[in-house]
Amino acid sequence: MAAGNVCWGIELGAFAIKAIKLERSGDDVNVLEYAVIPHKKPLSTPDADPADTLRVSMGQLVSQHDLTGAPIAISIPGHSAFARFAKLPPVEPKRIPDIVKFEAVQQIPFPIEQVEWDYQTFISQDNPDVEVGIFAVMRERVTDILNKWSDIGVTPDYVTIGPVAAYNAIAWDQNFGDKTPGTVILDIGTTATDLLVCEPGRVWIRTFQIGGHQFTEALVEAFKLSYSKAETLKEQAEQSKHARHILQAMRPVFGDIAQEVQRSIGYYQSSHRDANLTRLIALGSTFNLPGLRKYLGQQLQMEVIRLEKFGRASVEGARGAEFEAATGNLATAYGLALQGLGFKHGIMVNLMPVSIVREALWKKKTKWFAAAAGLSVAAAGVAFYRPMMERATASGSDKDPVIQQTATTITRLKNQWKNDVESKFQIDYKAANVARLLNNRDIYPMLLNDLGLMLGEAEKKAGETAAAGKPPVGLKFNGFTTDYVGPGGGASDDGQGGAPAAASGEPGSTELPVGARIRGVLELTTTREDAPTFLTQTVIKWLSDNAERQGVPYAFEKSATRFDLATSVAAKPADVPGAAPGTDGGASSAPSGDDRPLGGGGKAGGGGLGGGGMGGGGVNVDAPPTAAGGGASGGNANLDQLAPLPPPPPSVQPGQTVYSFKVYFEAVVKAPAKPADPNQPADQQNKPGKPEGST
Repeated sequence: MAAGNVCWGIELGAFAIKAIKLERSGDDVNVLEYAVIPHKKPLSTPDADPADTLRVSMGQLVSQHDLTGAPIAISIPGHSAFARFAKLPPVEPKRIPDIVKFEAVQQIPFPIEQVEWDYQTFISQDNPDVEVGIFAVMRERVTDILNKWSDIGVTPDYVTIGPVAAYNAIAWDQNFGDKTPGTVILDIGTTATDLLVCEPGRVWIRTFQIGGHQFTEALVEAFKLSYSKAETLKEQAEQSKHARHILQAMRPVFGDIAQEVQRSIGYYQSSHRDANLTRLIALGSTFNLPGLRKYLGQQLQMEVIRLEKFGRASVEGARGAEFEAATGNLATAYGLALQGLGFKHGIMVNLMPVSIVREALWKKKTKWFAAAAGLSVAAAGVAFYRPMMERATASGSDKDPVIQQTATTITRLKNQWKNDVESKFQIDYKAANVARLLNNRDIYPMLLNDLGLMLGEAEKKAGETAAAGKPPVGLKFNGFTTDYVGPGGGASDDGQGGAPAAASGEPGSTELPVGARIRGVLELTTTREDAPTFLTQTVIKWLSDNAERQGVPYAFEKSATRFDLATSVAAKPADVPGAAPGTDGGASSAPSGDDRPLGGGGKAGGGGLGGGGMGGGGVNVDAPPTAAGGGASGGNANLDQLAPLPPPPPSVQPGQTVYSFKVYFEAVVKAPAKPADPNQPADQQNKPGKPEGST
């Protein structure tokens, strides 16, 4: 869409509507108008009607400012959209659109025909890799926002994502270039926070659900206030005589924001090892809270700068100071207007539906049709005579046979291309799917080895506590199942929201995605009277002591480790191997030589222990090599070689109580360890849980 010399940028925020009207003057801009219109109630207020509140504020904007005669650019909040980033394989530039479409289908978690999406490539002079940012929003979400504008008689021309507009504003206003230091932009809104990592030729975006609303809720809970009074108290925190108590109540939210920022930066640095982030630019009125900038600076160990005023836009006269004070809230609207003016300085994506763009263009061209028709009639009379004379002259000359043959060949080749190539083209996913068949086959042998170490610890403890002259009584392995949960999915979602979850990024990679979880359930039995205490001192203690280890690609989540006492049953004679069939009305004993653990044959599956990868089938650890589940290639032999288990304790005796346990734990895949730094002491290398730039 062609850009004009004037454009409105409008952000429909949860606390207020922010708008700015810019005029382009060469490579600079002039601020013609601006507005910050707070809602009657923030949209996050529990008893507020968001649709009605927004409609009133939009009507106020239209009544106070003339929105006609200039293009309008609007934004969609980051938490309502998708931003995904990936490295492209080395291909010719003309093939990039096809590769990006393939990536979009893989990355966007909805059918591609139900979303509006656009992309932009990022290229750095110092990096040969080409990265692509894919930006998408559900079509119904765009339609809903456009309908709100249509109700007040306004049709926007551009739609983009809020954090993209904020980046465009800062990048243009602060003159980002090849020498700009690595920068984090943090825009804390009412209900969510947009985090952007900016380096030369590279941008990365993540949105998480913490904002000013959580600070207000903390005050509601601490002082038992209504939401509106808590909001007022938050705004007046710096001037209040109770400032210390107010900040103490909000301190947990300070910590939550710092933790999410550290996690985001750590994730980015794990996939971009050359990243060097030195400063943070703060946006949003939440940074008016006293102490927030200082706290983040201490936690992140980087300079935190609040955007006090724009460097390339200002307002003269009486409203200059007011405009400067609103700078931190106008960045998104500023970036929207810059995109509408055609400044090619940032991420130029437009998520406006194509059908609406065509309709708008058609309406603009309609008024010219009548004039064009009149000119055509006049020109036809003037031009009629000369072509007739030229045609009569040309018809008498012979046509060059070479020209005729060339034209015929061109027509034939075009038809052949359409029939044989273009009409039959389809994207083939087979190669990518075949390459992924080997994924995740390297992590399960490590889990099986850990099972052997856990039970080995129990066997060692049983030997230490056994009475003199009596065999040790330990834990019997009864079964093991796993479930795989991808990053950001299931009940154990780590809360990263829009954070990307990807493996190494290279085709054919066998690495698990960072943040993926393998949930394990270990079934054990024992006849020890101190069974729960013994289990806690052995298996549970081992999981806690070995939660973080170097050289292991996963960590055990301590908070997820627990166990349940499934059954506690006194054994009958029929449960003892070798007892007579039918004793006490019980079933027959196990066949001779069957030394299976109590409770039935062991099994492993659910998450793919036997299948060698996520989603694989189970393996019966008691089956012979030729039985179903074990496979003709090895069965138990293969598992015993990978993770040999200790020999089972003696069988249960009549009258003993059999305790059956289920131990639950989760293994969370970690980011790959960083290469050793020769300038760093050996005891500081690759400490777990300490991302670069954190404290």
